[in-house]
Amino acid sequence: MAKGSPTIAGAEDLRARASARYVRLAPRKVRRVVDLIRGMEAQEALSVLQFAPQAASEQVAKVLASAVANAEHNLQLDPESLIVAVAYVDEGPGITRFRPRAQGRAFRINKRTSHITIEVEAVLPVAPARKAAGPAKKAAAAKAGPAKAGPAKAGPAKAGPAKAPAEKAPAKDSPAKAGTATTSEAAPETAEPEEVTETVPTEAAATEAAAAEAAAAEAAAETAPTDTEAAAAEAAPTETAAAETAAAETAAAEAAATEAAATEAAATDETPVAEPTPVTDETDTEEGTR
Repeated sequence: MAKGSPTIAGAEDLRARASARYVRLAPRKVRRVVDLIRGMEAQEALSVLQFAPQAASEQVAKVLASAVANAEHNLQLDPESLIVAVAYVDEGPGITRFRPRAQGRAFRINKRTSHITIEVEAVLPVAPARKAAGPAKKAAAAKAGPAKAGPAKAGPAKAGPAKAPAEKAPAKDSPAKAGTATTSEAAPETAEPEEVTETVPTEAAATEAAAAEAAAAEAAAETAPTDTEAAAAEAAPTETAAAETAAAETAAAEAAATEAAATEAAATDETPVAEPTPVTDETDTEEGTR
């Protein structure tokens, strides 16, 4: 949609208008269709009206096509650049009819009519906008021209006698200024020995520190084997004592086992063997007593 699109200056002279009067349709129904195409491009609006389901779309499409034709033939405007600028519907005179009812009565029927008006205008073309950029570039180039020419004029001024007073200014200085200049020049000469004396002790101290570090490293390397031997010597007695303790524990365990075995054997030998008890026959005893 082309709502809010810019238009050419003096658009009132480039507007084409078309209207249809006394259309036998109610204004309320026609306004629904007109509101649908207001602000659209003309060709798009014709496509929408072609497929709109409302009955008034046919009459509105005829009015819009007439407005486009007027713009093309009367004002020589491009149909592709047209938009629906104005579209409204006015109510026309109504036609009165009557419907007979019971008992001789008649009900009134109002046949309403509408006046449809549509105006189209051309959208602002892109070409004038591109041409307008040309003068702007020329104006920018015109402004940049004098700015570049400025330094060229300043050249002769610098090459002129302006340098002579600048060179004479140091010649007019008093002897006092010359003295201060000599002292300022002599100051760096006295400062150089001070820097040398400061750097010498620093280098000597660095050398001494490096030598001390080397000696400490050598001493640490020499003491390392001694520490290892001492650790081995300390570990040897510990291992020997552990072995002796293990041997003593083993011997004690073996002695305890031997004693237990001897005790069991002695208990087995001392156990008395049960003698068999004689069995006597009671019948024999009774007979003997008889």
